[in-house]
Amino acid sequence: MPEYPDVELYLHALEPRAVGHVLTGIRLANPFLVRSVEPPINACVGRRVVGLRRLGKRIVFELEDEYFLVIHLMIAGRFRWREPGAKIPGKVGLAAFDFEHGTLLLTEAGSQRQASLYAVRGREALAAHDPGGVDVFSLDAAAFDAQLRSENHTLKRALTDPRLFSGIGNAYSDEILLAARLSPMQLTSRLTAQEAERLFEATRTVLRDWKARLIEETGEDFPEKVTAFREGMAAHGRFGKPCPVCGTSIQRIRYASNEANYCPTCQTGGRLLADRGLSRLLKDDWPRTLDEMERRLKR
Repeated sequence: MPEYPDVELYLHALEPRAVGHVLTGIRLANPFLVRSVEPPINACVGRRVVGLRRLGKRIVFELEDEYFLVIHLMIAGRFRWREPGAKIPGKVGLAAFDFEHGTLLLTEAGSQRQASLYAVRGREALAAHDPGGVDVFSLDAAAFDAQLRSENHTLKRALTDPRLFSGIGNAYSDEILLAARLSPMQLTSRLTAQEAERLFEATRTVLRDWKARLIEETGEDFPEKVTAFREGMAAHGRFGKPCPVCGTSIQRIRYASNEANYCPTCQTGGRLLADRGLSRLLKDDWPRTLDEMERRLKR
């Protein structure tokens, strides 16, 4: 799912292509993409784009007369910029947003269709689409600490809860927690003040640096490969590969449809976190530490 750095990359690429230009048409290949009724989606056609913004992980097109298009890409939704009137791809295409000088295609890979499009009129109606999470760049360390501890969750869950923090998901939470040297399963209520300060700095640094890196790599081109697994990531998607800090193999735990990637040496004091499925299966045979796991592998 595109997160803060990826959404900001899209906004960077879309601003010179969309802002100030009239939306001349909307073509839908999948009618289930549209999740709103009033105003009708075609009410946005013929209006000039006057701004773009991020709302959590959503991308918002602001049009004249306080009309808004709210697009949530979910897991597999992506944008492509093509020539005017470009055909919507057959298997993955969801919609096309036409401008005189180009077409923005919305696609979604896979069989599930989770991406959504809402047409909204008025700022109050737009606010209803905000999940409520705060932007970490609007907080100081004390406010971040208070927000983090407002509910007692694991750090992984707290960072990725859209009601608490804006735009952080599975991928960048792994990167943040490794940078902060904190376990993804540590409870927010058990954080020390020093650990909370470290997490605050790591969150801002990781998000800021990845945004700058992605924009620099893409330049003036339109991003074609927005993915949750990027070269240069320290933990996410690197199961079994060496931690860039200490060289220990990155481990992972899976739960529901998500996973957490972590370094046992840097984040958990050498302790292996229990994967719910495997630990239930292995019970007493589940290794508790890296040393124990290595001894068993040598048998």
